Amino acid sequence: MGASLKSWYPTLRKPSWNPPGRLFAPVWTILYLMMAVAGWMAWEKMPGNIFSLPMVFFGVQLILNAGWTMIFFGLRAPGWAFFELILLWVSILLTLISFWNVHWVAGVLFVPYFLWVTFAGVLNFHVWKLNRP
Repeated sequence: MGASLKSWYPTLRKPSWNPPGRLFAPVWTILYLMMAVAGWMAWEKMPGNIFSLPMVFFGVQLILNAGWTMIFFGLRAPGWAFFELILLWVSILLTLISFWNVHWVAGVLFVPYFLWVTFAGVLNFHVWKLNRP
């Protein structure tokens, strides 16, 4: 995937509002830290219950998050990645709501992630459309 990021992604047409590449790593680092804290806060309110609905949603969105990267960069398939991202977006929303119901701060910590993935979805859609054969 690293080669794809360095050789394939720069060749794609992107909308003028595409953020600079140097922005992605710090944003994702902050978002993953917030997700971890939110997960811990929710977990603390439901000790020992890894199969509670909030924790299942949390796990599903993590898997879908990793899946998007593999589809977009690994398979070089922005169209399929967009459809996978819709599932990711729904799972993030369900996690946010379920965390909010368990510990409102945990829910609030998921809001920036939800907003960033919403933006990423719009960006993914435009990259897909701009690069269709």
